[in-house]
Amino acid sequence: MDLIGFGYAALVTFGSILGYKRRGGVLSLIAGLFVGFLAGYGAYRVSNDKRDVKLSLFTAFFLATIMGVRFKRSKKIMPAGLVAGLSEHFLSGQFSHIWEVQVQGS
Repeated sequence: MDLIGFGYAALVTFGSILGYKRRGGVLSLIAGLFVGFLAGYGAYRVSNDKRDVKLSLFTAFFLATIMGVRFKRSKKIMPAGLVAGLSEHFLSGQFSHIWEVQVQGS
C-alpha cells in the first residue's frame, strides 16, 4: 500500500478545503479536490502495481509546477511554497521508487 501517496493526496485535499474556508474560492476548491482525487487514485494504482506510477508522477509534477509559479510570483511560503516543496519532495520519492522497482528489480 502506498501510504506516502495516500498521505500526499489527503494533504492536497485537506489543503484545498482549508483554502476554501479561508478565502472562499470555489474554483480553487474544485481544482484542489480534483488534484487530490487524482493523487489518491494514483496512490491506489501504485498500491496495486508498483510499476504504475505515471498518474502519481503527473499529478505531483503538475502541482509542483503550478504552485512553483505561484510561489515565484507571490513570494509567499503559504500555501504556494509549501505545496510546491511538498510536491517536489513527493516527486523525488517517486523517482527513487522507480529506480528501486525497475532497475534493481525489487
